[in-house]
Parts: sequence; structure tokens; C-alpha cells
Amino acid sequence: MEMKVVDVEKPDDVNFILGQTHFIKSIEDLYEAMVNSNPKARFGIAFCEASGARKVRVEGNDEEMMELARKNALKIGAGHSFIIFMKECYPINVLNAIKNVPEVCRIFCATANPTRVVVLEDENRGEKGRAILGVIDGFVPVGIEDENDIKWRKEFLRKIGYKL
Repeated sequence: MEMKVVDVEKPDDVNFILGQTHFIKSIEDLYEAMVNSNPKARFGIAFCEASGARKVRVEGNDEEMMELARKNALKIGAGHSFIIFMKECYPINVLNAIKNVPEVCRIFCATANPTRVVVLEDENRGEKGRAILGVIDGFVPVGIEDENDIKWRKEFLRKIGYKL
């Protein structure tokens, strides 16, 4: 077994969701969940098939986001994992719909932060397999928020429309 750390490559302002699913029809169901949750979202999805043809399946409505998904899914290479890159949309707008896709087993992260994926690679009967052990999402906290931080947080959430 070998542990690897894979950097997710993306522009700083692009959000993504990384998860695990279990069936080839997931790619189409995830596409439908995205479109039905936020019709204005621009996105790309890639799904790593774990058996059969073992292809990276790609769907979406934005070529740039589809290319990010394609490239990162292939680098991560863990069976039955999926990654969704999005713009004009935040994970909060679509996350419940994604989690409610019947094939989805888990969500590892939903973020715009710099992210590293911890992957374990193993060989079984001459074939390599990979598992996502977890993610490193962003950075270590530098302290506890004070009154100014609380004020900033509350103002920011209201400014972007997530609180009244």
C-alpha cells in the first residue's frame, strides 16, 4: 500500500464538491441534481468508474468546469469517486440535492479552499485500486474570533444574501 496526497487544481474562486457514489448512472443523476437545484449554475462533473470499462465519465454545461472535473478526477483516480466544479453557484445551493442522489454514499468536502486529497493505493491480483481516506480542506485555524471578527462575519453573510 502507498499513501499519496493529490492537490486539487482549480482557480481560487471556483467551488467544488468531492464525494463517493456507487453506480454508473450516478453521472446522469448528479447532472440532474445540479440543474434542478440551480438552473443558472455553470458546472462540470466527473465520475471515476471502479469496474467494467473503468472510465472517467464526464457531464456538465460548462466546458471549463468539465475540463477541471476531468483532469482532477483522473489525478485522484479513486474508484466510484466524483467531483463537481461550479461557478455562478455555491455548494450550499446544491449540496442537499447532491446528498439526496440515491447512489451517493458520502461527501468528503464542499469548498473553494485549497484542497489536498489523501489517497491510499493498493494492488489486488495485479490491479491497482485507490481509496480516498480524507481531505485537507484549507488551513489550520490561527485563533478564536473576537468581537470584530463576529461583526465582520455577520455583515459578510448579510452582504452576500445568506442572512437577513
